[in-house]
Amino acid sequence: MVRYAAAFLALATAPLLVASAASQCYKWKNVKIGGGGGFVDGIVFNPSASGVAYARTDIGGAYRLNADDSWTPLLDWVDSTNWNYMGVDAIATDPIDTNRVVMAVGLYTNDWDPNMGSILRSTDKGNTWSATKLPFKVGGNMPGRGMGERLAIDPNSNNILYFGARSGNGLWKSTDYGATWAKVSSFTSVGTFVPNPSSSNSYDRDIVGIAWVTFDSTSGSKGSATPRIFVGVADKANSIWVSTNGGSSWSLVSGQPSQNFLPHKGVLSPSDKTLYITYSDGAGPYDGTLGAVWKYNIASGAWTNITPASGDDLYFGFGGFAVDLKKPGTIMVAALNAWWPEGLIFRSTDSGATWTKAWDWNGYPARTKRFTMDSSLAPWLSDPSAEVPEPIGWMMESLVIDPFNSDHWLYGTGATIYGGRDLTKWDSGGVITIKSLADGIEETAILGLLSPPTQHVKLVSSVGDIDGFVHDNLDTPRTSASQFHNPKFATTFSLDYAGNQPLNYVRVGGDAGNIAVSTNGGVSWSSHPQSAGTTGTNGFVSYSANADTIVWSTNNIGVIRSANGGSFTTVSSLPANAYVAADRRDNTVFYAVSGNKFYVSKNTGATFTQTATLSGSYGYKIVPNPGTAGDVWVSTDGGLFRSTNTGTSFTTISGPTWAAHFDLGAPKTSGAYWSIAAMATIDGKKGLYRSDDAGATWVQINDATMGFGTAESNRVAVDYAVYGRIFAGGGNGRGIFYGTPCSGSTTTTTAATTTRVTTTPSTTTRVTTTPVTTPSTTIRTSATTTPVTTTRSTTTTTRATTTAITTTASTTIRTTTAGGAVQSQWGQCGGQGWTGPTACAPPASCVSSNPYYSQCL
Repeated sequence: MVRYAAAFLALATAPLLVASAASQCYKWKNVKIGGGGGFVDGIVFNPSASGVAYARTDIGGAYRLNADDSWTPLLDWVDSTNWNYMGVDAIATDPIDTNRVVMAVGLYTNDWDPNMGSILRSTDKGNTWSATKLPFKVGGNMPGRGMGERLAIDPNSNNILYFGARSGNGLWKSTDYGATWAKVSSFTSVGTFVPNPSSSNSYDRDIVGIAWVTFDSTSGSKGSATPRIFVGVADKANSIWVSTNGGSSWSLVSGQPSQNFLPHKGVLSPSDKTLYITYSDGAGPYDGTLGAVWKYNIASGAWTNITPASGDDLYFGFGGFAVDLKKPGTIMVAALNAWWPEGLIFRSTDSGATWTKAWDWNGYPARTKRFTMDSSLAPWLSDPSAEVPEPIGWMMESLVIDPFNSDHWLYGTGATIYGGRDLTKWDSGGVITIKSLADGIEETAILGLLSPPTQHVKLVSSVGDIDGFVHDNLDTPRTSASQFHNPKFATTFSLDYAGNQPLNYVRVGGDAGNIAVSTNGGVSWSSHPQSAGTTGTNGFVSYSANADTIVWSTNNIGVIRSANGGSFTTVSSLPANAYVAADRRDNTVFYAVSGNKFYVSKNTGATFTQTATLSGSYGYKIVPNPGTAGDVWVSTDGGLFRSTNTGTSFTTISGPTWAAHFDLGAPKTSGAYWSIAAMATIDGKKGLYRSDDAGATWVQINDATMGFGTAESNRVAVDYAVYGRIFAGGGNGRGIFYGTPCSGSTTTTTAATTTRVTTTPSTTTRVTTTPVTTPSTTIRTSATTTPVTTTRSTTTTTRATTTAITTTASTTIRTTTAGGAVQSQWGQCGGQGWTGPTACAPPASCVSSNPYYSQCL
């Protein structure tokens, strides 16, 4: 994403007053999209305590399972000082002291993340945490993140832990519950597999490293170190290693298969002393075109191939694997990835000698299913327009059966956690119910937030990978009808609405010509009349006050403009990637910033003129006053600035010395100036602040329990209708939060005393956030002495954030390709990483059901 180098030097600067920000108690909770929304790459049950389970995600932290099947977030205290903690690459629950849980955290091993990884450890099921900084990076959002678990606690001596690192950093060991770590010098296999060594993207050029660590709990006795330990390494030649002396020495497991695959999971069945291993030809989670499942009899040393598919039926690798500890011989495995027509899960009750699968062909295209889907907790997961409205899932790297209840199972996908509580019906030929069981998990990256002045909509969001939503209720899950559709983009990167015509929206996506408009507040959408005539993608979009002109600063072809639905033309008077925003009241005025220059257009964006020379390094956002023309605010890395003369000169706002995303919304009292909320630094403290007096004074409204991850990435919206209600959400993978003042709260001059976790072994605390009661909503009629029927500027930026959003292509049908090779009917013809034929033999066409698998149909 684009970082904007612009900040403002006031041409007419008011005297600065040194502000000391107070604090105010706020209660925060998620705006409910429902169902997760992102990749859940690991789920672990504690084998000794019923009901204790944890889930990890690639960008959204970790969660603890509750008795009602909901989940509690464990890392909401993470802030800008430790934002990389939101990527959880491994998690382990202690089988002896069941209150202990340990995680390996860090987002990227390339230069996207400058921070070293850490081990987080808790002695109270994740209520409080201590951290140990590692001397290397951890990649919670890197290739191979679904492998695991890389972190394991000795089941006989729980002070001993092992962690398998990435990037060639090898195997590490702790003997003090994870407080300190030392490299295991006797283990020399660091992994050789690199997803794409020749890629121009450093994301694909790192060594995946060690994939998992599994203790053989049957080989030892309580109170002593477990002698036998297995380690799976991302090395297609030499992947499975074993120690029989507690890690003093290591050797390759003899007889292991040589199939040019990577080991994704190594799961022990203690009752029959068997290690089950799933393999795939890629690191995952997106790839997987071939794989296998093997079991290793520890006592005899025999290897057996128990792969549940073969021949033409084997077009995927294997990921998640589960053992039923209460029913010896009952196992399950998930395909990675069977994209079409949907994913596959296999089940065996005889240790893999025979298998049944979740669905079977019954004369193409008919299928017989052993399951029904229930997405009532996340209705948006069901898309009635899709070929398979409710697919069983994809990217299924985590699959577990409750060790205390054979009917209770869970598995993670690229969008949610599915599972159920009637699993054993499968074995008697019954139909099981698979439910979305991710209530409480909100793992989405937020790219834009609007709070419009219309009664039927409280919030509009643009969301990475799942497009975006219109929120008429903040506490009920979204439906497919409330999700952006017709056209549906993979990701909506920016959206805006027209100040004088607030039911008119515009949004843009990540593929060429992804631009859509709505004239009824997002109830329905249509492609812009000239969308097919532009190759513009991404960037930021702005809508003129009267909804007749769109100015779009694209990511690839500069700034373009369309008037009255006409063709897009280049705005040559603005540099490429300039940030643009429309005045909310004056239909002729647009604003822009690029580098150290501020621009204004007074002819509906046809031409721009530089009005100010600026200083600093970059600007974040421009927010025009919703009710007064020419009153415009802007945030930069140097603070917050305001102009009341259409951008001719700016006044420095006292207090913020750095400010990112911000917004104006409902005032404290009728007739007062708009309330302002901003991610800012005041008195050296970065956080979320609110001002009710045009920036004269500020209160901090987040504390140590609510850190928001990286402040820079958080989009901010102030509710147009309800004073004090603030929305925030960004690229940190925790969705959208909304907060309101605590009941009876007053402003104080000292910040909350609860402390964040530190990067030293000392223990610090966090407090679980209390849900807020949503206040009643009434639409006010004025914010100033002038009646107001419009709302704030809503242009959102796409500058660099803390996570990489993977954009997925919208469904297309291709009938031709270059190169001459032709695929036969039913064959694969496309998908991420596909290098084979992309043209289909007539009469078939290449249908892309998702970004990773296309088929000749």
